[in-house]
Amino acid sequence: MKKHTEIAVGIIRSQDCQIFITQRGEDSHLAGFWEFPGGKIEVGETPFQTLQREIAEEVDIQIHQAQFLNIFRHSYDDRDITIHAYLVEEWDGVPFAKEGQPSRWVDQEDLNADEFPDANRPIIEMLKNLDKQI
Repeated sequence: MKKHTEIAVGIIRSQDCQIFITQRGEDSHLAGFWEFPGGKIEVGETPFQTLQREIAEEVDIQIHQAQFLNIFRHSYDDRDITIHAYLVEEWDGVPFAKEGQPSRWVDQEDLNADEFPDANRPIIEMLKNLDKQI
């Protein structure tokens, strides 16, 4: 039986439609790929509580509000992933990678799915069409 992991991620988007991304650490699953900050949902936490905690721990910002976007599911050979994705456009602080991993801002339209784990591909596709939908 495969391991199942539920995570909450924040698509941190600036006013000029740049997205803050971080690179997965060398000791993590799918090391070297870029990702949206976030993490595992702990027992007793809602996805939004996880989002607030993980974003504060990873990139040192305090979320004012976040818009729930969607739930994405993906199956790898060794695990199943459920991603709760939020759009974060209002926060206090300046995002930076607290754990020392590489990070960068990238134009929303320039997000490259090949740089992300497969589970993130539908999120990137959604982001490319997001402003057309709103």
